Amino acid sequence: MASDNGFANNAASTVSPEAAHWHGQAGLQTRESRDPEERERDLMRALPDLIAHAKTAPGWSRILCDVDAADISTRSALAALPLTRKSELKTLQHADAPFGGLNATPLSRLNRIFMSPGPIFDPEGNGADWWRYARPFRALGLHAGDIIQNCYSYHFTPAAFMVEGGAQKIGCVVIPAGSGQTEMQVQAMVALKPNAYCGTPSFLKIIIEKALEMGADIGSVQRASVGAEALPPSLRKWLQEHGVQYVLQTYGSADVGNIAYETMTDGEVNPGMVLDEDLLLEIVRPGTGDPVAPGEVGEVVVTSFNPDYPLIRFATGDMSAVLAEPSPCGRTNTRIKGWLGRADQTTKVRAMFVHPSQVAEIVKRHPGIGRARLVVTGEMADDTMTLHCEVANPTDAEATRAEVVATIRDITTLRGEVAFVRTGTLANDGKVIEDARRYV
Repeated sequence: MASDNGFANNAASTVSPEAAHWHGQAGLQTRESRDPEERERDLMRALPDLIAHAKTAPGWSRILCDVDAADISTRSALAALPLTRKSELKTLQHADAPFGGLNATPLSRLNRIFMSPGPIFDPEGNGADWWRYARPFRALGLHAGDIIQNCYSYHFTPAAFMVEGGAQKIGCVVIPAGSGQTEMQVQAMVALKPNAYCGTPSFLKIIIEKALEMGADIGSVQRASVGAEALPPSLRKWLQEHGVQYVLQTYGSADVGNIAYETMTDGEVNPGMVLDEDLLLEIVRPGTGDPVAPGEVGEVVVTSFNPDYPLIRFATGDMSAVLAEPSPCGRTNTRIKGWLGRADQTTKVRAMFVHPSQVAEIVKRHPGIGRARLVVTGEMADDTMTLHCEVANPTDAEATRAEVVATIRDITTLRGEVAFVRTGTLANDGKVIEDARRYV
């Protein structure tokens, strides 16, 4: 099968041949600037073949056992499939080592195997830019011949190799610096004059502070691709004030690779992050697989068109929301707001765990309720649980209070109060359970 996503072509690449053609000063690919409707058609056209390909792997064959791949050609059909959660990988892998049977390429034909704490194992296949990091590097303004000081760890985890693949794709030279050894990092920058830094933003700050202490000139480092931790505006500003003119974030994971990345227009950072071309994004309500309304905060769920390690409705555990307009940089893919917290809001109340999925089940039993948030207040061992429910008319909803209270008790086995509020009242932050207790 030949598709724009290329997942069933040879495992050397998830990028189609025309994707190698870059154009414009912003380093855009033809695929990145195509009409959004064309992109959506391409994704939907590729979905049935992706499902069929994934089902050749024993793990996906079990998960999707009752699914006819030919039926999965729309977003609504995809949304009916089960989520596979990142938090479940350890259990899946323990039952079927090392990848839970989710790898469509045999172990013996892979390039690398990584191990993250847990342990959780992640594969890397063969071929150029397997993790799809050339796009964020192009967005940063990197070109063939530029030198990157790669300060992600080369020990067990894949981040450093994500950089290696993207750099090789566009012809950059890599200094495999890894993490730590701050004085040597400075010495390498002085001697080799890299154009760019890749790593965590906090470690870049440490390197700059060490360079100041040593009186060393590391002014060649004008660009930084940072990730793996938050980049507060204050830290970005500090880095820029200390010579790193362009600082862009990437958002990715050891399972998926590059998910989304920041871009620039005329040197200014654009809001949000642009989704990678080889992924299909859903934002779902935490604790469920139900897509939320556009702009609403929810859990990031991706479907990855990777031939070696296809992921179908992979729930990352991260929260974000879709931005309505395309990026000013010319890339037309969906933008997300970036990382907005964790989706797993499970909370212990009176020695019992309460899960977001239970809140979703309560709402499901009462069609008049829109969104809901369970707020736990008071102090540990003396707490109160109140379900705040958005309804069209709070006064009319009072007649159902006793029914909702009974449903809370039935599903959670705990006593809970109900507060009806008008639709649109609850904050759009993706929270389904809020622990507002005092810890003293």
